[in-house]
Amino acid sequence: MDILKSIEHEQMKNKIPELNIGSTVRVHVRIKEGNKERIQVFEGIIIKKQGGGVNATFTVRRISYGVGVEKTFLVHSPMIEKVEVVRVGKHRRAKLYYLRDRVGKAAKTKELVGAKIETREITLKEEVVPGEAEVAETAETTEDIVQAPAVEEKEEAKVEEKAEVKEEKVEEPVKEEAPAVEEVAEKEEKAEEVEEDKKEDAE
Repeated sequence: MDILKSIEHEQMKNKIPELNIGSTVRVHVRIKEGNKERIQVFEGIIIKKQGGGVNATFTVRRISYGVGVEKTFLVHSPMIEKVEVVRVGKHRRAKLYYLRDRVGKAAKTKELVGAKIETREITLKEEVVPGEAEVAETAETTEDIVQAPAVEEKEEAKVEEKAEVKEEKVEEPVKEEAPAVEEVAEKEEKAEEVEEDKKEDAE
């Protein structure tokens, strides 16, 4: 992932509202006045959606005291508290610019009969709870700690096997030398017997 894309991904919201063109929505916007902060509601019809990613926007149009007012909001702006769907309207175009030339009831889209009025959200990325991240890190460290003695046990087993092999190698020549000593002893006994026989014959 590019550096710019990773930075943009961090700035994006985890969940965004599902916005349909032609629907009447109520946008709750945070407004700061000095040290105070309040929420202002702007209700109107979505006439267009533009952009993608962090730069995604939607434009809401309403008529206030006979004057058309349009506001463009950033979908991922932290100043938007929430977006409520008030009315689901029919549309056959991606941009409803023709509403600008209409007045009164004609400036609204027809309502989609039988449509459920509900505010849906689209999940872009899963929320990571800091406690879960810490638990995952501790689990990884415990696994490392558990795996360390296993390696030591393997090394000890290898050392023991090497020691056994050395002992076997040392014991083999000892077994071969044992019969040689017995033969020497037998030869000495025979020599002594021969000497005794000679002495007896000489006497």
